[in-house]
Amino acid sequence: MKTTLTRAIPALLLAAACCTTAMAAQNLAEFKGGIGVIPVSSAPGPDLTATSVTRNIVRGVQPPGQIWLIDKLEARVRADGRIKVEGEGLILGGGNSVGIATGQRVFATLICEAAAPFVLSNSDVAGVLLTASGDFSIDDVLSPTPAAPCPSPVLLIRNAANGSWFAAGIPKLPD
Repeated sequence: MKTTLTRAIPALLLAAACCTTAMAAQNLAEFKGGIGVIPVSSAPGPDLTATSVTRNIVRGVQPPGQIWLIDKLEARVRADGRIKVEGEGLILGGGNSVGIATGQRVFATLICEAAAPFVLSNSDVAGVLLTASGDFSIDDVLSPTPAAPCPSPVLLIRNAANGSWFAAGIPKLPD
């Protein structure tokens, strides 16, 4: 019995390490495509005039003051919190600098909860620099590590200067 147990323990430890590694390599969430922010929405009243303006707040995160567009976004979040995001064409959609990115830095936030309280798992909030054409790449680890499973994933690309969101990822549905 003692010999069997002595042999079984290393095998169990190896199996646990294997499964932990496999779990870390699994995707927690994937995103393909992006949506630029429209900071406000309004609802017309009976006379067809806008009677109220509502800020486009997503799970507690404020929008910026201007419309932003994004051409392409792909992201993968692993169960261990590793995140890789590739974005192209994140540019202003209005104002005097329409059509360009003007030196902003961005970071990624994953939110898994559909209702408050929300846990915001962020890449390095110092962010990465957008190119003049709005391209960026994030390769980081989210903090805090998001809980698995992630039942209602929302990925926001945010302004490092003030935390407002510029774009959201479109969740990739399982095949």
